[in-house]
Amino acid sequence: MEKINNVTEFVFWGLSQNLKVEKVCFIVFSFFYSVILLGNLLIMLTVYVGKLFKSPMYFFLNYLSFVDVCYSSVIAPKMIVDLLAKTKTISYDGCMLQLFAAHFLGCTEIFILTVMAYDRYVAICKPLHYMTIMDGERCNKMLLGTWLGGFLHSIIQVALVVQLPFCGPNEIDHYFCDIHPLLKLACADTYVIGVVVIANSGIITLVSFVILIISYIFILVYLRKQSAEGRHKALSTCGSHIAVVIIFFGPCTFMYMRPETTFSEDKMVALFYTIITPMLNPMIYTLRNAEVKNAMKKLWGRWIFWEVKAAVFSSFSCALTDQLPVWSEQGFEIVISFSVLSGEEVSPD
Repeated sequence: MEKINNVTEFVFWGLSQNLKVEKVCFIVFSFFYSVILLGNLLIMLTVYVGKLFKSPMYFFLNYLSFVDVCYSSVIAPKMIVDLLAKTKTISYDGCMLQLFAAHFLGCTEIFILTVMAYDRYVAICKPLHYMTIMDGERCNKMLLGTWLGGFLHSIIQVALVVQLPFCGPNEIDHYFCDIHPLLKLACADTYVIGVVVIANSGIITLVSFVILIISYIFILVYLRKQSAEGRHKALSTCGSHIAVVIIFFGPCTFMYMRPETTFSEDKMVALFYTIITPMLNPMIYTLRNAEVKNAMKKLWGRWIFWEVKAAVFSSFSCALTDQLPVWSEQGFEIVISFSVLSGEEVSPD
């Protein structure tokens, strides 16, 4: 059957149709997005300035922050602008691009979180072999695998949607282009595609979640044999990871491990993995991690030192500039006095 596509753009319903609620949401989510950018960029800067790349955990944490910035930037700016717009539209091509980017970065984050859980398992359960197992080459290969896995996943998602005909209506009860709302608008039987979506998105989410849970179960069993101090130190690190996993994977599992159906609550649930998790990641990983906090203190110390140094230098330069005409005038008067005594003529030039 030939593809019939009469839809050139889609219309979002957004988070709410109440104008007062939308104005409040605009302020709230503008603040949230600012926190996402500042917090994650601060972590990236801290890892770079503190030279923490040699540690696998901070190597992956740096890229997790990078993915969070990119992932939220694919969705949040458009959503925030739409909160003040009368008509919330997106072109067909723009929708497909947003679908690709959101699933690419979202799936990449899932794989990075899974790799980070494996990293913590090796660090705690096999500390003597940690640097051998998690060497630089293997970390780079794992990172490359997360990006390739995310790319393959998103290509499949977009390929499934692009082949579908859209002949109207074109209204999406969401704030960004996602797979289930688009399947609902298609003018064709999407049962088989829905099954493939569950196999693609749902299985990735579920399998990654199971791997994460197994990793932390092994860690908890191993910690029973350790001292109280060792348990506290390990749990303080793993606790932050577990919090991120629950906040991120819980909503993802609800969204993609189900048949091809949509609910009005979907967009509220999606906020957890598109906005809330990227915002909380910097706070969770810094407040519960002494090494990151120490690196940030050093970073702030350097920044304050350079700010004070620049202020002192600027003040000294201004004072020197103000005194130069006085010194020049005084010097000229001394030259005149000396010349009068010696009987020479003095030119102002």
